[in-house]
Amino acid sequence: MNEIIYKPIGIIHSPFDTISGMPIQPAAATGIKGTVTVFADYALGLKALEGFSHVILLYHFHLSVGYQLEVIPFLDDNKHGVFATRAPRRPNQIGLSVVKLNKIENNILHIEKVDVVNDTPLLDIKPYVPDFDKTEDIQIGWLSESKHRFPSGKADDRFNFLF
Repeated sequence: MNEIIYKPIGIIHSPFDTISGMPIQPAAATGIKGTVTVFADYALGLKALEGFSHVILLYHFHLSVGYQLEVIPFLDDNKHGVFATRAPRRPNQIGLSVVKLNKIENNILHIEKVDVVNDTPLLDIKPYVPDFDKTEDIQIGWLSESKHRFPSGKADDRFNFLF
């Protein structure tokens, strides 16, 4: 298969310069605000997005180098396959966050519930639509035993040596 190359469409800005202490998921980032600057070439693509309360951001884990197929994720002390986690050190360093969209000013999205490192390259934006994205009969695998650790929801240093 041929190599796939993505070109960023913007930059995500947040109050976090490192992953240490950063919320590990948007659900742990209540009140954390940031912005997304969409590059001028792509600004027309924001038309009608202001009608959505939440958006899905797809981005590049730009600080992550290499990957591990087994990782110890933030909410557990046991190794799991990387595809059973949301760990940043992945074969394709693609991240995903569902954030609250507060407003759009020209090519700037004002967002909340930000769990992303500052200056992260943005690959795509999609509207969050509960009727499309929400599902029933959910099973959460190993997290069913570890989700009690989530309320703190802050990253520790376990992935810092990777950057």
